[in-house]
Amino acid sequence: MLQIHAPNLGIRNARLQRLLTDWEVRRHDREFPSRADFTPHDFQYLIGNLSLLDVRYDPLRFRYRVHASNLARRIDIELTGKWVDEIPDPVHADGARTHFTEVIARRTPIVYRRDHEFVTDNLPHNCEILALPLAADGRTIDMLMSAFVWDE
Repeated sequence: MLQIHAPNLGIRNARLQRLLTDWEVRRHDREFPSRADFTPHDFQYLIGNLSLLDVRYDPLRFRYRVHASNLARRIDIELTGKWVDEIPDPVHADGARTHFTEVIARRTPIVYRRDHEFVTDNLPHNCEILALPLAADGRTIDMLMSAFVWDE
């Protein structure tokens, strides 16, 4: 059996580490796996916590093809079919745009952690967010996969 040992990027949550490993396994000899390399069944361990975003260039923008249903319930906003720029909270929109832009610029998965002692807004807190690049041709990033996991 093939064993892949993906770097954990400082990921604390086991489900996000598993997602990174699943992404790495599907790369094969390409720079990035494609969306077609995954089936919904592959994500049973993250159902409701996973978003898929289309990447558009000139200018760089991100559109939610599928917005994580657990995140939508938590922030009371459904973003499927909407652009990151349409997120009503400017702090949340800026954070998402920054995270996704960094994935494009660095061409690698990026994990962020949001820790807050006091919650005064409608943003997701005490969570890890992993964003991973996908490319239909193995090289040109055309989608992102993003997963939220909250501390339990």
